[in-house]
Amino acid sequence: MHELAICQALIGQVERVARDNGARRVLSVTLAIGPLAGVEPKLLEHAYPLAAAGTVAQDAQLVIESVAVQVRCRKCKAETAALPNRLLCGACNDWQVDVIAGDEMLLQRVEIEPADAAVEPMMQ
Repeated sequence: MHELAICQALIGQVERVARDNGARRVLSVTLAIGPLAGVEPKLLEHAYPLAAAGTVAQDAQLVIESVAVQVRCRKCKAETAALPNRLLCGACNDWQVDVIAGDEMLLQRVEIEPADAAVEPMMQ
């Protein structure tokens, strides 16, 4: 399951962001993932808590945003949407296209709680 290794690398990036910004903890992590990225979002969701355990992102929510497949036609130069299993130009139906979106996995956003944020008193 390479999703666990991906999550471990992701947590490394998130911890750097948190450290560089003086975070007490991470509240949420948002990823953008395309269907051609080679990552299964559901497996990523299951692996995330294991990778985040014991880190500043332990209780952070993982948010996954889907990225649609977009192609640029080499023949007519149109940029159109495509299906992951049918990479054809939507304008002229040619097969000679370049994928311009939908094959990425990007760390979009890390929401943090600053270390200097007021701490709410605990109720007893």
